[in-house]
Amino acid sequence: MSAAQKSSHAPVRTALIGAGGRMGAMLCARAAAAGLTVAGADQPLTPASLDAACAQAELALICVPAAVFEEVARRVIPHLPPTAVLADITSVKEQPLRQMEKVWPGPVVGTHPLFGPRPDPEADLPVAVIPGHKATEEHVRLAEGFFTALGCRTFRTTAEKHDQAMARIQNMNFITNLAYFALLAGQEDLLPFLTPSFRRRQNAARKMLTEDARLFAGLFEANPHSHEAVRQYRQMLNLAAAGDIDLLCRRAQWWWEDSDDG
Repeated sequence: MSAAQKSSHAPVRTALIGAGGRMGAMLCARAAAAGLTVAGADQPLTPASLDAACAQAELALICVPAAVFEEVARRVIPHLPPTAVLADITSVKEQPLRQMEKVWPGPVVGTHPLFGPRPDPEADLPVAVIPGHKATEEHVRLAEGFFTALGCRTFRTTAEKHDQAMARIQNMNFITNLAYFALLAGQEDLLPFLTPSFRRRQNAARKMLTEDARLFAGLFEANPHSHEAVRQYRQMLNLAAAGDIDLLCRRAQWWWEDSDDG
């Protein structure tokens, strides 16, 4: 057992399904650097490759998009030891937890790394952890131990609180950018008027709305709180349409109340 496993309650052996994806590959690399034993499997998920990855695994971490999650989970579970903790890293939690607990009689733990596949070396790396109904403290600590060994900071929450937060933080960031750039699309007469602030927003949104558009669209639809967040946002737009700009400014400035600037 490595020093990382001894000090952080990390699993002795982890099966990582989706090891060829961006997040899966990043987690595999960080786990190897931390001295953890991780066996990866990726497409095609053959019985032989799953047998090899899942053999003697204490933790099975599924790193695939929400749209294919249940299908992949069903293919993985026949190869898991009966005592293994089944976990995921998707950006939505209520649906995957139900799917895992439907197909796996053992302990289930949901996790969500709140960072992407190329985190800044100095960045805080928070991971939300959601215990399933059959997960004991030992099972949850095993999942937490995997991430703390990688240098992450874990915190516990519920699936509902997580999804409500992600509907507002992640999904609204996507949908408001999507609607804004869709509104302006094709209006070539605007091009001479583009400002630096517009170009900064355009550059920030580019990857989300091109490379990752299908991923974020799937997460938006999989989150049961997304449409309520859109309705709340529409209320803010109604205030703007009514001319209540000062009210919106005061509300928005909450984010900078504790700023040291000036």
